Amino acid sequence: MKTNRKSQTVHTLVFVAIATCAGYAHAQTAASAPGEASAQEGASAQSGRSDSALVRDVRRAFTRTTGLNFANIHVTAHEGVVSLTGSVPHHSQIARAGDAAGSVRGVTSVSNHLTVRTARGSGP
Repeated sequence: MKTNRKSQTVHTLVFVAIATCAGYAHAQTAASAPGEASAQEGASAQSGRSDSALVRDVRRAFTRTTGLNFANIHVTAHEGVVSLTGSVPHHSQIARAGDAAGSVRGVTSVSNHLTVRTARGSGP
């Protein structure tokens, strides 16, 4: 099979272009600083901890908090900010939950939207 010089040059240029692009993509990935999390991992830029790790650790902190009924507390996290929604049986537990969440490493702030559960069916 005969190949002409023009065809070889085109193939060489295509190969070089692909290799250059692959090297550039690798350089972009490797350029991230150590400890810096990518957006794909859902990590907090300040702490380097993923949102799911923060949620898990806040839930664990709740289990270690005396006098906190956290069965109806929903926890979300986004870039270090933890949001608490739901209800607790007593007003004092709102602050307990907020304090427990704020004590977790990587939590930068807590948005506490907890409410007190009202008794149902306790009519006159």
